Amino acid sequence: MIYSEVIDYMYSQLPMFHRIGKAAFKSGLDNALHLDSYFKFPHRNYKTIHVAGTNGKGSVSHSVAAILQSAGYKTGLFTSPHLKDFRERIRVNGEMIPETEVVDFIENHQKVFDEIKPSFFEMTSALAFYYFEKEKVDVAIIEVGMGGRLDSTNIITPELSVITNIGFDHTEFLGDTLAKIAAEKAGIIKPGVPVVIGEYHPETWPVFEQIASQNRADITVADKSLRADYSLFSADEKQIFTIYQGESPVYKRLVFDLSGFYQRKNILTILAVVEQLRNLGFSINNESMYSALANVSALTGLKGRWQTLGHNPLIICDTGHNVDGITWITQQIKAVPYKKLHIVMGVVSDKDVTSILGLLPKEATYYFSKANIPRALDALKLKEKARTFDLYGESYTSVSEALIAAQTNAAKEDFIFVGGSTFVVAEVI
Repeated sequence: MIYSEVIDYMYSQLPMFHRIGKAAFKSGLDNALHLDSYFKFPHRNYKTIHVAGTNGKGSVSHSVAAILQSAGYKTGLFTSPHLKDFRERIRVNGEMIPETEVVDFIENHQKVFDEIKPSFFEMTSALAFYYFEKEKVDVAIIEVGMGGRLDSTNIITPELSVITNIGFDHTEFLGDTLAKIAAEKAGIIKPGVPVVIGEYHPETWPVFEQIASQNRADITVADKSLRADYSLFSADEKQIFTIYQGESPVYKRLVFDLSGFYQRKNILTILAVVEQLRNLGFSINNESMYSALANVSALTGLKGRWQTLGHNPLIICDTGHNVDGITWITQQIKAVPYKKLHIVMGVVSDKDVTSILGLLPKEATYYFSKANIPRALDALKLKEKARTFDLYGESYTSVSEALIAAQTNAAKEDFIFVGGSTFVVAEVI
């Protein structure tokens, strides 16, 4: 088999949740445990850090990986979804898994996949664990796919568990209240393993506190111990933070190359994780940490987080796709100077489209589009839904066609934002 045939097999035989939604979802850890036993528990041969959360887990995972890599650790990174290439999901020291490794893995073990019939994510998780062992990594950052308790990554016993925040997403699987969603995310908390919670919320804190107590796991809340009041922007569009502990500045002029406003929350989680890793014996000096945070994208390949794609007109994309993510995006749009605002927008059909549309700026001209995946909402239907919120524009048959139309209509002083879905962003990067 060649690489393209392997990817076709994975998408067709093990359909991907991110592409088709609920039909691809498999609940429970049976398949993950079966595959883990078959591959002889590879994740037991290196240290792991487990990262869950509604928003921010990708930024946190990539940033922590960059820091560990800069500190001299051979670092694996498993994240999802990918934007352009499946191999983005599995990296060692920022380098994507080679195509030959993916091909060999499927060819050598296809028989067991055909027998077990794992989901796309179950099989991909097994590949990540297997490849990290083969590469003899020192530590791997493992991002949860969805939820936590029943996620196929939840077979590891990490050095540290991290839960970035809790918001409304995948409610049909995780529950319809923040407390229920928190309980699912808290499923990654393990006996005796410390846990970092990124954000305090009165509805979710009792859940985390109880589950951590039951597991005798020390718990730290990042935004209760650290504070970033505001940020400045450097000439190359990187954020510059001063981080406080109480009234004392503990990290001065900390440059962070992820420029979204919402990163001021993530930076606190990242720094709390670093402090816990130091307590656990990891050798991370400030010089390595500062250097890594200024170069996360270059070190790890992270894309799509308030990423500038062009100037004159300014074009920025962001993968934020749920209520919390869109709330932060709309706040940042307001802070951008522009003459007219153009928004290239597409969503997936199983999101809370109504709540998202209610947050979007009414003064923009919209270019409604449909990403090339089965889950995407038809652009004309999106246009009709948007009209009920006084959001007006035209519908287009593809994301590229919508972006071209926006570029054609926009003046040099205008601003084009592209988002609403990870898959919309993937098609413009």
